[in-house]
Amino acid sequence: MISRLALYFFITIIFSLNFELYSCACARAEYEMENGECCPMCAPGNRVYRHCTEDTSTTCVPCLDSTFIDAPNGLRDCFHCTVCDPGQGLRVNIACTRSSNTVCEPLDGHYCIDQHRGGCIVAQKHIKCRPGQYVKHKGTAFKDTECAECSDGTFSNGSLQICQPHSKCEDLGLTEIKPGTLSSDAECGNKIPAGLIAGIIVPLVVTIAVAVIILFLKIKRKTVWHASNNPYFPFKKCCMPSLLYFTCNLNIL
Repeated sequence: MISRLALYFFITIIFSLNFELYSCACARAEYEMENGECCPMCAPGNRVYRHCTEDTSTTCVPCLDSTFIDAPNGLRDCFHCTVCDPGQGLRVNIACTRSSNTVCEPLDGHYCIDQHRGGCIVAQKHIKCRPGQYVKHKGTAFKDTECAECSDGTFSNGSLQICQPHSKCEDLGLTEIKPGTLSSDAECGNKIPAGLIAGIIVPLVVTIAVAVIILFLKIKRKTVWHASNNPYFPFKKCCMPSLLYFTCNLNIL
């Protein structure tokens, strides 16, 4: 029983070794063709133009513009260079060559959310802190902005890196017109004394009232004068001219 088990393992190991030797028949710097033959690889930046034969080596040609291959290969076609799309928040960091792909980086105000081989594939805009928040940590090319809330008695419009204390109007010799909030400072100003306000408003009201009375009297006198000089409306004088047309006895010619 033991000998049969040992024989089974021995056959399995031999089969595995044969399979590995068969699958690795080509040398490290060679590639395998469809017919199982091995050919020398092309250098980075080049592709296979013609496979090798018994008499000739592999014929390689350079990659065209905007294409590349970054490793020894047996490929018929080069890869297309990556395009850094501004719509994805990207710009070129390292331009594409025949032997290396483009390396993209985030635009200013963006950070990378998907990286590959030292470059960025997709970037996103940094968030903007709201009014009432301050910038705790500024965003980088690989990290978003971090915001934090202001505490009571301080304020920020969202762009500050530290919340500012509200102005103390009393310390400035001023009066607080509007209290501060988390997003705005207190508003200070010179408060006009109540006595000064009364001293301005009362004379102004009196002046306007006197002007109205004088204007009214002038209009009334003018009306009476025109009526008394009208030959078609003779009248007896009354004690109250203002009631001219209502109390006087009119004699119509």
